[in-house]
Amino acid sequence: MVVAAGFEGFEITWRKDVFSGAPQAGSAASFGTLGINFRAHKSMDAEGSDATSTQETPAQEVPSQTTENGGSPRGDAIGAMTLREMLERGDPVTVIDVRKAEDRVEWAIPGSVHFDAYDALNAGDAHVMEGLDLSGDIPMVTVCGAGKTSLIAADQLRRQGYAASSLEGGLKAWSHAWNIADVPTRVSGTQVVQIRRTGKGCLSYLVGSGGEAAVIDASVDPEVYVNLAKARGWKIARVLDTHVHADHISRSRRLAEAAGAELRVPEGALVYYPHSPIADGDTVEIGSSQLTAIRTPGHTAESTSYLLDGDAPNGGALFTGDTLFLTTVGRPDLEATPEGAREKARALFGSVRHLLDLDPETIVLPGHTAEPAPFDGKPISAPLSEVREEVGPLLENENRFVEKVAGRAAPTPENYQRIVKLNRSGERPEGDPTELEVGANRCAAG
Repeated sequence: MVVAAGFEGFEITWRKDVFSGAPQAGSAASFGTLGINFRAHKSMDAEGSDATSTQETPAQEVPSQTTENGGSPRGDAIGAMTLREMLERGDPVTVIDVRKAEDRVEWAIPGSVHFDAYDALNAGDAHVMEGLDLSGDIPMVTVCGAGKTSLIAADQLRRQGYAASSLEGGLKAWSHAWNIADVPTRVSGTQVVQIRRTGKGCLSYLVGSGGEAAVIDASVDPEVYVNLAKARGWKIARVLDTHVHADHISRSRRLAEAAGAELRVPEGALVYYPHSPIADGDTVEIGSSQLTAIRTPGHTAESTSYLLDGDAPNGGALFTGDTLFLTTVGRPDLEATPEGAREKARALFGSVRHLLDLDPETIVLPGHTAEPAPFDGKPISAPLSEVREEVGPLLENENRFVEKVAGRAAPTPENYQRIVKLNRSGERPEGDPTELEVGANRCAAG
């Protein structure tokens, strides 16, 4: 018998090799990108307090609200890090998102089932969860925006005999959840690990060679990188940023201090803490490998991409930050007037064309993803040849590129001005950073 962490009072049994063949029906592995919508029949006149994922203090990064192992102090709730660990191990678990459909569009837990019961639950419908037909042999975790309505849903499921808990802090707490994927490289002895902040869409990287490691665009707790490096026999020697981020609090300065590593920031970046600037063409040694800085302004004035082992046969790996994504480019309008955005878009046009001229077999590793990263171990990456097919049509005419990229009034990241200010100062916000980082990233154009 194995007791799933965080499910106090429930004993769960499953086979050790449950995922050795086809995924078990109803398991996290079998969901993929499944999104099943069930509409509850009972409506509600007044909104509850957690209709979105932005209204309440989360369970994560608030030690007083979680147990030492990342679980919840409440028997009817489970901490975000406990759920993260279950999904990473491939434990059988069904995640049930009870929010409204419009709230789920913004962001969701990978593989979660959608059961639109929010209004009915808050209206006092004691039987709404009976409309959800799921196996009773798999533990369930209910999710809402801030962790209140999901408690009601979990209670109803337990009354039906299911082993159900609520995700404490909801999607807001999930913002700090992460998983990893190993990126295949063409250089012997060099490894790249993609750390995906799946609750936010941030992608950061751990590059290791010869006992040394570098981290690019740290976005999760510094201990994550330190522990990942230690497990692979590496010591983090350098920490690099591609630019000053606007959607999340950078962890690079804290990581460099914790690891005793050199902190490299693109030359000209308006930051006010100790660092070593890195200019166009500069190189950074990591064991037997080498990162070369390529200045790629446009998203921000200082944006810099890093080419790993560019002279490797069939190309190396390219860390593009928010300059180039797999199907689009970065947005040039943040902190810019309309005319300033157009000027930045022209710089971005040149930067992207320069990157697309590199070896077509170069692996592109962006700084963000627009979708929650699944717990599948598959890196979010593509050969430059494939990225060129997706992005190339944007670059056929510079004026059209500028109009299309700078002229779109896409929603800006929430609190981005405060985040940029903090990232320039290198200071941590008071309290929980989730309060500032709430919501999906919006770093891509359009």
